[in-house]
Amino acid sequence: MAQENLKKNLQKQWNTNIAKNVILFLGDGMGIPTITAARIYKGQQQNETGEESKLVFEEFSELGLIKTYTTDEQVPDSAGTATAFLCGVKTKSGVLGMDDRADYKNCTSSTGAEVDSILRMSKQKGKSVGIVTTARLTHATPAAAYCHSASRSWEGSYNLIQDMVDPLCTDIAYQLVMNNSDIDVLMGGGRRFFLSTNKTDPELNYTSYYQRPDMDLVDEWIRQKQADNASHSYVWNNAGFNAIDPKVTDYVLGLFESSHMQYEYQREKGPSGEPSLAEMTKKAIEILQKNDKGYFLLVEGGRIDHGHHATQAAAALLETVMFDSAVQVAKEMTDTDDTLLVVTADHSHAFMIAGYPSRGNDILGTVDEEVGEDDMPYTTLTYGNGPQQRRNLTGIDTTAFTFRQSGVVPKSSETHAGEDVPVYAQGPMAHLFVGTHEQNYIAHVLAYASCVGPYPGRCDSPLSSVTESSASSVIIPSLLLSISLFLSLL
Repeated sequence: MAQENLKKNLQKQWNTNIAKNVILFLGDGMGIPTITAARIYKGQQQNETGEESKLVFEEFSELGLIKTYTTDEQVPDSAGTATAFLCGVKTKSGVLGMDDRADYKNCTSSTGAEVDSILRMSKQKGKSVGIVTTARLTHATPAAAYCHSASRSWEGSYNLIQDMVDPLCTDIAYQLVMNNSDIDVLMGGGRRFFLSTNKTDPELNYTSYYQRPDMDLVDEWIRQKQADNASHSYVWNNAGFNAIDPKVTDYVLGLFESSHMQYEYQREKGPSGEPSLAEMTKKAIEILQKNDKGYFLLVEGGRIDHGHHATQAAAALLETVMFDSAVQVAKEMTDTDDTLLVVTADHSHAFMIAGYPSRGNDILGTVDEEVGEDDMPYTTLTYGNGPQQRRNLTGIDTTAFTFRQSGVVPKSSETHAGEDVPVYAQGPMAHLFVGTHEQNYIAHVLAYASCVGPYPGRCDSPLSSVTESSASSVIIPSLLLSISLFLSLL
């Protein structure tokens, strides 16, 4: 195995083509311990010992490390991190689509602090764009792709009313429909922030108090598409999703849950249920790839993070494996000659793999033939903090999706962790991710590779024909010069 890996790396050549298409996969909370555990879990689900298994994105040609801190916190949240990797600037935790001049929950500080995302930059170049997530479409990661908000919690009008926010600021759902109606594909959860209070949720059969008193944003989205004579589909379950014909559909709004989409282990797969992340990714690519100018797609595995916060490791690991399946779909549908695939995380979790379990021991099980100083068995997977304290696990099924691993420090919800997270990449300019980088660097590489935003001139340069021997002397200085020129304009 080592010899084959060495041979592959010795034959490696840098791909300096222009990235016509860019797909950014974001595993929310998918730190290195999660990747390792998910790799083993995946292998064991295939009747292997597991340790030697690989996730699809671990086969990508390039790998780097990303520093995740925000400008005000050592351990970040998902809003500040999303603004970094999507908009190219570090900012405060809790803030979306704004630089560090904006203060959390301070509406008036928003003015002048707005920054564009890689999604907006791509759209401005005529590319098609899309967002696919298992979280709410108004949640931190997807929201940073299109909104400018001093608070990630201002997802709907209900939240603005509760916080008595200045009318100068609008909620995230409103910004999505009213200011970003040109986004081609939108699929995820969060229906409650779009429906008006005079409507009953079609799945819950009641009206949520989160629904809007001012307007119905689903009706408004449909009205806009009809006014533009654009082929479109609004769907909220599998029946509607499966009826979408990508060949004749240009715009999709899929709101499959009132809040977040279901964990994979709970997901209803029938007509009244909802699609998987892989299925949504496939449909999105089929629609977006019709544009000759290319596309940008953000795909988020949002519920990895939620499984960890609940210290339900089995749920988090299954979400990671399902996220990997979505990467597999994209890998099969695209060509490395013109498509840059990037997989990373926004932050890690206080999650660890510990003890001395035997090779092939169930990753969700207790450490075999070993107990703690208290003479009680303990699981291989544990948390530094969380809602579940240590107890005797004798006779308890630790592999159940609802089982909660122990956390050392009592917390109502397990926390994020601050170590670096990996970034995996393949395709045009993927080699620029090698090394250790600040998180906002990601957006700059995506823009540079696809000639959008501050780097339009890259497409006019002869970089696509640079030979391997001269690449290091041409590409890196050119990137640094472009960044310097961009920063001088700020």
